Formats: sequence, C-alpha cells, structure tokens
Amino acid sequence: MHRALFRPVIALITLTVLAATAGCGTGASQTSPVRFGATQADAALHAGPPGKQSLVQWPTRPISFEEESRVGGAGGNTPIGVTTLHGPKSGFTGKVWVWAPPEYYEKRNAHKGFPVMEALPGAYGYPVNYWIGADLKLQENLAQWSKNGSSLPFIVVMPVLNPDAKQYYDGSDIPGQPKIGTWLSQDVPDLVRQNFRTLKTRDAWAIMGSSSGGFAALKNVLQHPDTFKVAIPNGPDIVPDSPLWKGHEREERENNPEVLARRLMARGGPDVYLAFQDGSREHTVLPKVRKFLARYGHGPVHTRLQIVPGGTHSAATYVQGLGEGTMRWVSAHMQGPTA
Repeated sequence: MHRALFRPVIALITLTVLAATAGCGTGASQTSPVRFGATQADAALHAGPPGKQSLVQWPTRPISFEEESRVGGAGGNTPIGVTTLHGPKSGFTGKVWVWAPPEYYEKRNAHKGFPVMEALPGAYGYPVNYWIGADLKLQENLAQWSKNGSSLPFIVVMPVLNPDAKQYYDGSDIPGQPKIGTWLSQDVPDLVRQNFRTLKTRDAWAIMGSSSGGFAALKNVLQHPDTFKVAIPNGPDIVPDSPLWKGHEREERENNPEVLARRLMARGGPDVYLAFQDGSREHTVLPKVRKFLARYGHGPVHTRLQIVPGGTHSAATYVQGLGEGTMRWVSAHMQGPTA
C-alpha cells in the first residue's frame, strides 16, 4: 500500500502547519471573520434583465469563516478561511478551508461565477489539509498561473479527508462508517455553492488529490460525473484498499475506479477528464497508473499523464507538475469565470 510513502511528508507538513499557522501565506495569522459570499440584494442587483439566462450560481447562505491566514503575491493579499462544517447529508463534522483567487475580488468580475477545485491531501488528511501550507504555495502558484494565462482562476476548497488518523476510508461511504464519500461529493461542494459565486455547470468543477486523496479524486469523478468534470489524481491508488471494506465486497466494488470507468465507457459518458500526475521516481505507482490509462483511457474517459522528472511521491512534486502543463490542460477543458 504505497500510501505509507506519504506519511513522513505529511507528518512534517502537519507539524509545520499546527506549530506555525502564521506561516501560511505572507501575512500573520488572523482571527477576524471573513465572508466570501454576496447578499441576496447583491444577487438581485447583478441578475441582469428579466428572462436573461445566467450561468452564475449566487451564494444562498453565506457564513462567516475564521481567517486562518493570508496569501500574497500575483495581484492580491487574499485570505484563507476555515470553518467547521456539520455535513447535513453525510452527518459527518469536519474542518474545511477555502480560498478565492485575486480575480474573484476584482470589480470587473463582481457579477461572474468562478470554477472550483476541491483539493484533497494524502495519507490520513486529518486534522488539517496540508494544501493550506505556505511551504507548498498552492494558492500563490495558482494565482500566478491564472495571471499569466496558464490556468483558470480557481476557488479552492480544502476539506479534511478522513474522520481520524487511524484508518483510511477511501473517500467513500463504507457501511457502518462515517459517510466520507457523501461528505466529499455533496456536503463540501454545497458549502462552496452557499458561500461563493460559482457556476451552474459541471464544466466548472474539478477535484484534485494526492496518494489516498488521489484515489478519492479519481473515484469521485467517475462516480459523480454530473458533479465533477475533471480529476487530478496525484500518485493515486487505483483500487479501494481500506481494511474497513471487509465484509462489504459489493459496496467496495461500487467504489472501484476500474468498475466505474468501465460503466462510464459502456453508457457513453458523460465525458470526464483525468489529469494524472506522478514523479519519475514513483516506481511502484507509475506502472499501475499506466495500466489504468491503457485499459480505460478511451471514449468518454479522457486522460493525460504528467511525469515530473526526478519527482517523488510528494505534494511538492505534484505542485511542480501542475505548473508544467497539468493546469493548462485542465483549464482548456473547463468553464472559466462567466456572467
């Protein structure tokens, strides 16, 4: 189970985040609340003439997030907010971090909805999501890439991946366990829709993850293609391997990306786009990814593999890959900010 390779990296990142959250971004840690959503009055103001069809999904129930930190560079000093979400559909309660790109705050875009990326960590992904870390600079890089035209400006939502640091739940609803599949595919996207200007189309929704989070990203796009159009699986597991599936073979099969890909191909869509990323030194992972691509990268399952030279099974490798072509390919298949 190659996920173990991720644990030393995650442990280091987790300790860094917990011990020095002020280092996440360029500014000091904040305690002031932040709202990303507009009011209903604002929505009415920007709705346009009666009868005009708009792709914009206006926030329905904006809340106040705690400002965890700020991200500087590439045209803005933008906040990362955090909240504890009591998932109404999953029944699971966990932390979720959110960030909007600098373009989201620009007056010229005040009436536009934005694409969304759900970003999942590797290993247990609990109690923090390491994509908020200043060492990885995911937000800073996304801001720079959108500024230079190599990526769309994404809202990024970063939930915890598991309910504890004891077991892997495969991003799924395992019988008798917390409904993490519903949490990732419904509750977390609903939180974004309630608080941000998004778009009423699957073309504006992507999900990225690394290692165990990469499996969850891959599985969720194939399982919920009406919600997500794009997945970025980084060094992913290909099949479920949580020990919690024991005695639940039928449900395990329903959460197997190979089974889900075959079914999607058999019914002819909808089209999904899978942007795999691996380091060239991931000798255990790469053959499994290549096998999946050869078997299932046909018809409505569109695939791409970004191999990072000298890269390892690490989040830093995958950020590098995002900038070396992955985000450009992903963005070409997604809907950008639209009124």
